[in-house]
Amino acid sequence: MRVGLLTSGGDCQALNATMRAIVQTLSYQTHEQTEFYGFLDGYHGLVCNQYKRLTKQDLLDGLIQGGTILGTSRMPFKQIDEPMEDGTRKVPAMIQTYQQHKLDCLFVLGGNGSTKTANRLREEGLNIIALPKTIDNDTWGTDLTFGFTSAIEIVTRYIDDIRTTATSHGRVFVIEAMGHKVGWIPLYAGIAGGADVILIPEIPYDMKRIVAAIEHDQTEGERASIVLVAEGALSKAEAKLTKKEYKALLAKREEPSVAYVIARELERLTDREVRVGLPGHSQRGGAPDAQDRLFATQCGIEAAEAALEGKYGILVAQKKGKMCRVPLDEVAGKLKYVNPKGEMVKEARYMGISFGDA
Repeated sequence: MRVGLLTSGGDCQALNATMRAIVQTLSYQTHEQTEFYGFLDGYHGLVCNQYKRLTKQDLLDGLIQGGTILGTSRMPFKQIDEPMEDGTRKVPAMIQTYQQHKLDCLFVLGGNGSTKTANRLREEGLNIIALPKTIDNDTWGTDLTFGFTSAIEIVTRYIDDIRTTATSHGRVFVIEAMGHKVGWIPLYAGIAGGADVILIPEIPYDMKRIVAAIEHDQTEGERASIVLVAEGALSKAEAKLTKKEYKALLAKREEPSVAYVIARELERLTDREVRVGLPGHSQRGGAPDAQDRLFATQCGIEAAEAALEGKYGILVAQKKGKMCRVPLDEVAGKLKYVNPKGEMVKEARYMGISFGDA
């Protein structure tokens, strides 16, 4: 067999662990030598035919090594048919590279945008197997994505560390977690870290409700208040705007992010001292946690088995704890949102956690 691998979009903690499982499984399960072509910096490497030959030795530390040994980059799907600066047409160039190396299949480790491009290549006749990579856990068709549980762990530890200083000084801390369009990270980390308020894009907030929640905690004797906010959180007024109107609003915003907007309003509406905390890109960094290592390994094995069976045009997924395969054209371009009436949200509300809406 001759197979290609690439990692596309934002990096995360278990990319190398996933590639390790693919390479090891194919190496052990095939009776003839398998050639592995790792394309550098995502789809850019496939376009420009930039690659390195991979062996099992290259990925010996894959389980514990964060990031990606192949490098990654973003190639927005909406620009996929726009030529590069030198005039290179991206899709034809990717097809040419695939055919030049006589690949039997291409493994694409990526999130939603990367999956859309993967599906485009499938439509062009290439044998594609996609694997669900994103810390946001927003890939349609799978209950879990690798990178997600490691990000939760990082944000939870960040909340733990902030809480001690917040308690010492009696402060409110507004902590901003990743989640531009969906709120899985702040939802899970907020519950795990005991946040008082969790703000996610799927549930528009009202500042008066946030203030009421903080004041209630204060009357209960709590010195510290933790507001965990997704980077894409919206107020109820903002949620009513058109996309164009909202973009215009963001362009005029003086604060660098929504966390600073909320902190400013809390200082104005309360007598509390407010600080902002930003875990930032550390949410993507470091070694994967045990759950991510396990799931990444399962994904890699399932993807390798699909290749051995000649089953292409699929996304490797997990549903209700079992590995499965989902047709790529059914998931490409779709996001998995938090259900505002789902079990996790209900359970958080039962605990007294506010979502800023009621």
